[in-house]
Amino acid sequence: MKLGLGEILIIFVVILFIVGPDKIPSFAKKIGEGLKAFKTATSDVTKELKENVVDPLNEASAPLREAMEPLTEMKSEIDKSVSDIKKEVSGLTKPIQAPKAEKTAAPTEEAPAPAEEVPAPAEQAPAPEAAAPEKAPAEASAEQN
Repeated sequence: MKLGLGEILIIFVVILFIVGPDKIPSFAKKIGEGLKAFKTATSDVTKELKENVVDPLNEASAPLREAMEPLTEMKSEIDKSVSDIKKEVSGLTKPIQAPKAEKTAAPTEEAPAPAEEVPAPAEQAPAPEAAAPEKAPAEASAEQN
């Protein structure tokens, strides 16, 4: 939070009315001593935390970091190998495109269609006799009469 010049003047005027003009120097001295004590207290607490917490944790974690170095190196090598393999496999799965000359070739050069796909002439149109449904024996005898 930053204070501008206007805010500082307003604070100074309020303090002037509350404390009075004759007590401002002693009040400022007390505020200065309080800020100095606060600064030394926070620096002492920071120093103690660093000595009692941060440094022991760093010392305890140093062997773990040393043990992890070969594993991280192996991981990076494996990741590199996997990415190389992925690149090779992706190159293999791309469809092979025929040259343009083969695409413009005449249809007679293409392989003939298998025999199963071409229907036989007899299968194209059924015979009229086979298409008519069979008549019941009673109808057949009635027609013969």
